[in-house]
Amino acid sequence: MVIPNFARYVKSRSDRQLLHGLKYNKTSTCKPEESNNGLPIVPCGLIAWSLFNDTYTFARGMVELKVSRKNIAWKSDRNHKFGKHVYPFNFQNGTLIGGGKLDPSLSLSDQEDLIVWMRTAALPSFRKLYGRIEEDLEAEEVILVNLTNNYNTYSFGGKKTLVLSTSSWLGGKNDFLGIAYIAVGSSCIFISFVFMLLHVKNPR
Repeated sequence: MVIPNFARYVKSRSDRQLLHGLKYNKTSTCKPEESNNGLPIVPCGLIAWSLFNDTYTFARGMVELKVSRKNIAWKSDRNHKFGKHVYPFNFQNGTLIGGGKLDPSLSLSDQEDLIVWMRTAALPSFRKLYGRIEEDLEAEEVILVNLTNNYNTYSFGGKKTLVLSTSSWLGGKNDFLGIAYIAVGSSCIFISFVFMLLHVKNPR
């Protein structure tokens, strides 16, 4: 799989089609994954076409840990951005196959792995929620991971990393957001202090 240009990649989608399906058939923004046999591909575009399709299983000793794939996408996305009556009836049916496949019997609003993948990241290094282990894990406990390496990152020099993280109502651990908030807050305080000095020195 080769993604020639990031700007072209992130624009290769149709948000209206994700919500309305074939009721909205203007898919020129989805090139080159636009249509198949005269019909718009649902969902169209390179982002959907490159859907992540590695699979993971986890075990503690001889007991497999259940991984929930439900409620991994934002509720607002499920309810307002992906149609409840839009089905991927002709997805990955073309001559050029990209990433994962979708269940044609499930509406897009129920295919949460797609919803998570379609929310593109702003940075080249990013995390996507795969699932939730809804059992307590102890510190230093050994977890056996069995993965199926389907997603081809070798052609463009990409890397994949599996991260086990404790999630709360605020989400998982993300050092970038904390650092960004501190940096922006410190900058605002510094600028306000400079303006205060200027105002004291040269009052109107």
